[in-house]
Amino acid sequence: MPRALANGIELEYATVGNAGDPAIVLIRGLGTQMIEWPAAMLEELVSAGLFVVIFDNRDAGLSSKLGSDYELADMAADVIGLLDALRIDRAHVLGISLGGMVAQLVGHGYPERVRCLFSVMSSSGDPELPLAAKQIRARLLETASGREAVIRRTADNKVAFGSPDYPESEAERMAAASAAYDRCYCPDGVARQMQAVLNDGSRVARLQQIVLPTLVIHGADDPLIPCAAGEDTARHIPAAELQLVPGMGHNIPTALAPELVKLIVDFIAAHHP
Repeated sequence: MPRALANGIELEYATVGNAGDPAIVLIRGLGTQMIEWPAAMLEELVSAGLFVVIFDNRDAGLSSKLGSDYELADMAADVIGLLDALRIDRAHVLGISLGGMVAQLVGHGYPERVRCLFSVMSSSGDPELPLAAKQIRARLLETASGREAVIRRTADNKVAFGSPDYPESEAERMAAASAAYDRCYCPDGVARQMQAVLNDGSRVARLQQIVLPTLVIHGADDPLIPCAAGEDTARHIPAAELQLVPGMGHNIPTALAPELVKLIVDFIAAHHP
């Protein structure tokens, strides 16, 4: 896969589809990698006439690892740097979880570069929002040592955080966890990304300034970021639409991909016929 120099760092990226079609850039969540997007999701977006850009965030996957702290705004600038490197003037921007926060900042700071904005399973950062259940938060603090233990923990977390109506098999979860570990295991990078989220604080005031077509998608059964966070995000972005998805948790399993793609494509069609 190629690398692009973006915002002073190197981002590992891949593209799928026809470069002449409207672009959509997908931003991953905390510590996750571009190989974790369901192939079916990418294929269906391409079939709908979109040029799909995926990449590893800084401090994840095969992109540059940073030796010091940074801000979410730096990660938003990374996205713009990648679009510049690919000579894409404007793109639909979609982010999940931490990636949704980054997408929000792209929409706020660079509206001229964004066609439609999608914030998925994310949050406004308002400190008054309800937290995940105590046992779910505890999972985020658990550590493991050694390849097999880390893979086992990751696979188990996919159940705890996942979508109850779209379960993944044990084989699927273990294969995905193994591929992610073997490609890049960087807990220090996860810690720096999390610190960037904490430093960013509430984005409410910035969300209120976004004037882009925006769709907020959230799992009605998300155990990690409760759906109240999605509702709050949509409430603060002027004219944003909210779509709660029954049975969806804090992941995008292959079985859920067609439903999400339909929401994305229909929204784009409504605003960019």
